[in-house]
Amino acid sequence: MEAVRTVTQPAGGGRAPEYELEIAAFAPILSVRSDFRTPAMNPLLDFSGLPRYRDIRPEHVTPAVDQLLADNRALVARLVDDATPATWDAFVAPLEDANERLSRAWGQVSHLHSVLDGPELREAYNANLPKITQYYAELGQHAGLFRKYKRLAAAPEFATLTPARRKVIDNELRDFKLGGAELPDARKPRFMAIQEELSRLSAKFEENLLDATNAWSKWIDDEAELTGLPEDAKAMFRELAEADGKPGWKLNLQAPSYLPVMQYCANRALREEMYRAYVTRASEFGPQALDNTPLIARILELRQEAARMLGFDTYAELSLEPKMAQTPAEVLDFLDTLARRAKPYAERDMAELREFAARELDLPELMAWDIAWASEKLRESRYAYSETEVKRYLQEPRVLAGLFRVIETLYGLRIQPDSAPVWHDDVKFYTLTDRQGQRVGQFYLDLYARDTKRGGAWMDDAITRRRKDGGIQTPVAYLTCNFQRPVGGRPALLTHDDVITLFHEFGHGLHHLLTRVEELGVSGINGVEWDAVELPSQFMENFCWEWDVLKHMTAHVDSGEPLPRALFDKMLAAKNFQAGMQTVRQIEFSLFDMHLHHDRAPGVSALQLLADIRRRVAVVIPPEYNRFPNNFSHIFAGGYAAGYYSYKWAEVLSADAYSLFEEEAAAHVGGVLNPEIGQRFWSEILAQGGSRPALESFKAFRGREPTIDALLRHNGMA
Repeated sequence: MEAVRTVTQPAGGGRAPEYELEIAAFAPILSVRSDFRTPAMNPLLDFSGLPRYRDIRPEHVTPAVDQLLADNRALVARLVDDATPATWDAFVAPLEDANERLSRAWGQVSHLHSVLDGPELREAYNANLPKITQYYAELGQHAGLFRKYKRLAAAPEFATLTPARRKVIDNELRDFKLGGAELPDARKPRFMAIQEELSRLSAKFEENLLDATNAWSKWIDDEAELTGLPEDAKAMFRELAEADGKPGWKLNLQAPSYLPVMQYCANRALREEMYRAYVTRASEFGPQALDNTPLIARILELRQEAARMLGFDTYAELSLEPKMAQTPAEVLDFLDTLARRAKPYAERDMAELREFAARELDLPELMAWDIAWASEKLRESRYAYSETEVKRYLQEPRVLAGLFRVIETLYGLRIQPDSAPVWHDDVKFYTLTDRQGQRVGQFYLDLYARDTKRGGAWMDDAITRRRKDGGIQTPVAYLTCNFQRPVGGRPALLTHDDVITLFHEFGHGLHHLLTRVEELGVSGINGVEWDAVELPSQFMENFCWEWDVLKHMTAHVDSGEPLPRALFDKMLAAKNFQAGMQTVRQIEFSLFDMHLHHDRAPGVSALQLLADIRRRVAVVIPPEYNRFPNNFSHIFAGGYAAGYYSYKWAEVLSADAYSLFEEEAAAHVGGVLNPEIGQRFWSEILAQGGSRPALESFKAFRGREPTIDALLRHNGMA
């Protein structure tokens, strides 16, 4: 679950069904290279409206990138000339316009690579990624641009600019320093080469993981081997087999297949087989070409070299420079403190699970592939309900209606289905309007897993809010998940965890869509400290545990009856079931990430470091063959390197922010769905984007500094 910034962290590109058109039909167009350099012939160069996903083809990528880069470099040459004054209108605005065009074009390619990957567009993406990386590296260390920004910051005009514009300039000056602008000229080429290689390695890491996930499948011809699985999971497996023209059931390592087997399947041998396949993806246990082990070593080496070149002792120090946390020591102290509070609860959780498994399940030795299955059995025993039972009430259309009701109630908005060119028939598109019927923003919703789509869930920006000559450009977001698609002619059914994921990503989306900032560099999630970017997303998760919210998004798939209050009460009683285990697991990943990028001893491998951290904080020790680092794409292929702690850091902020809704709920007829507090959250948190420090926004909303109390209470560890 993540927010993605497309330009700084290119996510990838893909292949839509439209690409199946015969290339011969376009021979006349392809013969005239310049035609693909005009908006009329190249949809990637058309910025007049929404992306033209029905028209984009792989052969459009290189001409568009080459044209935009040539235009931008020519503009930069003009801007740094002494004839161009160092003012916002003459200097900053034209550069922002040009970079936005490049960002929007490349963002469409990156998005397709993430959601509809295929050989042709992957090739085009990888051929152009170095060009994009080189351009931004050039900007980051461009002495002429740096001088111009410094001249503007020192000019009398600076004091007359809006706070948002001053923040944009301050951020630019910081980013020039982090981009190598102050390096000696002789060292700049090496720094640029590092950025280019890191970009390529990160893309390769994600591609290896996707290909390794897709490389494994298993056919089952005896239904007895699937005992315990929900009927909808078995129906999905049967449809997968039928799609391949085979009888029986087909299993794969995508989340909608893997997770139900681990949680419900009584076949221990099958669980172990799938577990081993899953945790060894993209490692030395598979094809050498897909092994991420050498990529990890090289990525860490290059990050450390770049940090040293910029005057930092470690990459973690460099990573924290634009974040809320000041030093790695501060982060490690935060994580260690949380671990000390959580581990006794985790040890109690694990002891209870072991005792139950030995007594009730005839499992004297609980293995890693038993944890989810035994935990589900314990949940059913203790709370008299199962996740499968709840899932039958969570039909996707009802869940979406309930989610939209929360947004409409809190913020006075209206969300309506709309039409737009999309990359896959599964994708939906919506428009948000305010009370006056004015458009606030739009978003794409791509919910289902497929083998051309990277795993996980994320939000990314397609278009960012800003003021232009013609008025306000309204924002557009991508909201992407990997849920089980509809089977058997019925609506898709979501687990409650799926619902939480959907609310989480929508929180990121609202952060992007509800900004009121009009300057591109600090609008939406732009310019927001990375360890605060999870605040709105984790804040939204809380509503999934409110009866007045959940009852409006449920209808049993067979009877249509809403979720019974008695079943919700059982869910609520079980809310913090194994919260200790879940907390220390996230702390384990966060500590691994921070130590990996800060104080890993020479000669200690990533696996050795992880093993040491597990001995200190974990209560579940996986088998030796587990290769978790090889699929930890958040830190090796995303924006979370030396920043994975952000989830826990921001959870302190989000829990404390939500506690104000809880405090005011008793006095409000709508409970936590309080429009007055909602408008305040919008104005002080969501609307501000990156125009001011996140801590200032939090204090403006809450009236004080954040505390950890609400987080511990929400997790049953007060």
